[in-house]
Amino acid sequence: MSRHLSICAAPALAAALAVASPAVVQAAKHEPHPGTGKAELSYKGAPSAVPPESAVVPGAPEGVPPLTKAEFEEAKKIFFERCAGCHGVLRKGATGKPLTPDITRKRGSAYLKAFITYGSPAGMPNWGTSGVLDERQIDIMARYLQYDPPVPPEWGMEEMKASWKVIVPPEKRPTRKMNNYNLDNLFSVTLRDAGKVALIDGDSKKIINVVDTGYAVHISRLSASGRYLLTIGRDAVINLIDLWMEKPDTVAQIKVGLEARSVETSKYKGWEDKYAIAGTYWPPQYVIMNGDTLEPLKIVSTRGMTVDTQEYHPEPRVAAIVASHQHPEFIVNVKETGHVLMVNYEDIDNLKVTTIGAARYLHDGGWDRTHRYFLTAANKSDKIAVIDSKTDKLVKLIEVGKIPHPGRGANFIDPKYGPVWATSHLGDENIAVIGTDPKGHPQYAWKVVRMLKGQGGGSLFIKTHPKSHHLYVDTALNPDAKISQSVAVFDINNLEAGYKVLPIAEWADLGEGPKRVVQPEFNKAGDEVWFSVWNGKEQRSAIVIVDDKTLKLKAVIKDPRLVTPTGKFNVFNTRHDIY
Repeated sequence: MSRHLSICAAPALAAALAVASPAVVQAAKHEPHPGTGKAELSYKGAPSAVPPESAVVPGAPEGVPPLTKAEFEEAKKIFFERCAGCHGVLRKGATGKPLTPDITRKRGSAYLKAFITYGSPAGMPNWGTSGVLDERQIDIMARYLQYDPPVPPEWGMEEMKASWKVIVPPEKRPTRKMNNYNLDNLFSVTLRDAGKVALIDGDSKKIINVVDTGYAVHISRLSASGRYLLTIGRDAVINLIDLWMEKPDTVAQIKVGLEARSVETSKYKGWEDKYAIAGTYWPPQYVIMNGDTLEPLKIVSTRGMTVDTQEYHPEPRVAAIVASHQHPEFIVNVKETGHVLMVNYEDIDNLKVTTIGAARYLHDGGWDRTHRYFLTAANKSDKIAVIDSKTDKLVKLIEVGKIPHPGRGANFIDPKYGPVWATSHLGDENIAVIGTDPKGHPQYAWKVVRMLKGQGGGSLFIKTHPKSHHLYVDTALNPDAKISQSVAVFDINNLEAGYKVLPIAEWADLGEGPKRVVQPEFNKAGDEVWFSVWNGKEQRSAIVIVDDKTLKLKAVIKDPRLVTPTGKFNVFNTRHDIY
């Protein structure tokens, strides 16, 4: 269930239902989510990783049509799988509108059933006419939404320590590198549906190990020294992998919550590898850990007031976290409240946190080329927030396209505007190019200096490299297979010329399947670009490698162990924030 259940929508919906003809209903069957593109839905509609059975069942409120225990459990499962991604676990509202009982009980069962069945032009999916939910399930959901939201359990120090495992203690680990791999050119590749990562030697293109991790690893990060690789699954399981071992593998593991996206380590001079930090979607908090064991040391809640309406939000999820190069600080994006937290880790017993008001809903972002300014997407606000990590202040909020999704973004020298950073978008085909040089090019700094036109919406990642003059833009969530299975490449020295299309999935030659092409990533030398061809779980996937100079196919990695590859993280580039 997605966006926009609002009181003001009631008359419009009633009118729409009153005149709904069989032809309209039939049309709705072919357009399952009116008002919202497939790319946007693919992004917003991801299921919550919170186990439905973990949420406490509230009592039946007075005046609300009852549910049996079995019906309640079924509704809870549907909600966590289809609705929580937009409306939040507590139904307080996220990218979708609130569905709290004070609103839903006023609407009543008949209204809610109609809304769930037909959806709305504002983006609420038509779960009934699209055939996703049947009449019985819709009736259950209409009653369920009038109950108080069941609350998943908290996950504090006791639960974290119970899940914490040190598989190889630091004193028993190698004192020097025990393998002959070129670790700087190692790639950590997420095998999304397998719950693993593949460690691939970038020189030989061979898999050197497949490591069991949490489910659907969201990111891999490197410690400042480059020795430890950290992964975090959507189920909030973190693996600490020692790359110095003869065969790199997990040396410590912990589960820091029920759902998560971000992990990072301390990088400031003198603090290298000392701490790790992870942020969770549920419970809404972050935890600082020992860098070489993952022992949890300090847990901090992110619940608080929103940046704009100054209202309390019980479920502000932690999105991206990056380590500052200017101070011993972690930069923590809090999604629903729209705050950027500068967490100083010099004294974690007396933690100092500077709160910077930005905009909702903060997501991911990356550094400018000087590693001083952090540019981060507030994707529901269609803005990029610029944070000065030296002064710990907001520099500017910049209007861009619809739902910016930069990943880390892309830094390059624009022939006309000087140093710039770019982001693509989920909601439209634009690539926003922003000036980032307040000293050398002050007239362009923190302004959109170009808006390039790409293949279409549904872009997740954009990438270039200091040694490349190409800018690669994926469109993995675009509903058009030709677009989702290829990438656009711009010549940075001639951006006005438009883009060239590389048929990445065709080059992989995999046969049937969705074959979405996602996340360009450079090797250390900056002369190869790796792409994941993300196919169905039961179908063959691949990694396609392109020669950056010629834009020709260089290699294809196919292996039965490459199940649904998505994100790829080159050790050197990730460790040094090169993008």
